[in-house]
Parts: sequence; structure tokens; C-alpha cells
Amino acid sequence: MREWFGAPSLTSDSLGGALTDTLDHLITERRIEPQLAMKILTNFDKAVADVLADKVKARLTFKGHLDTYRFCDDVWTFIIKDINFKLDNTNQVHADRVKIVSCNTKRPGET
Repeated sequence: MREWFGAPSLTSDSLGGALTDTLDHLITERRIEPQLAMKILTNFDKAVADVLADKVKARLTFKGHLDTYRFCDDVWTFIIKDINFKLDNTNQVHADRVKIVSCNTKRPGET
């Protein structure tokens, strides 16, 4: 999968991956320009983020040991070890190591 904007996006899920693959195919066949594909992916990311912000009411908490953190090019990266996740009032899920990557929803200079 291509990283169209230089930062991780919501296109890493199965639906977004299928969209990216389809757009890549259309670009390869010269049926659309890469700039149009970028606009489509931007709109997809925005629409998914808006729906998640408005419709998802679940709350996730996690607790673990911060091993490494980094801030580079407006992107935060955290490596957390021995982490426990809890979604609302459900049982906890444990993982030995998790990498969290977080970036602004807006690119620098956007309003």
C-alpha cells in the first residue's frame, strides 16, 4: 500500500486497502491521474474520521509501561510494553508490546 500523504492514514484497514488497490490499478491503466486518487483518499480519510468521531461512543482505556517515544515530522510514535486494554466494562486484553502512531488530522498549513 502506498502512503499517499507521507503519514499513516485510515486506508490501512481492509476497506481503505481495497480502495487504495483499486486507485493504484486505475492509475496504472491511466484511467485516472494520481492527483485525483490523492483527493479521493483525502476525502475517504476525512469521512471515516468524522463518522468515528460522531458515531462511536465506546471508550477504550489502556495501561502499560512506556518503553520508547518519538516526535518527528508532526508524528508521535509510542512503544508500550506489558499493556492491558479495557473497552468499556469488558474483560481486559493483554499484549506484550504495542506501537501507537498518532498524527494530526490536518496537515501543516491547513485550516
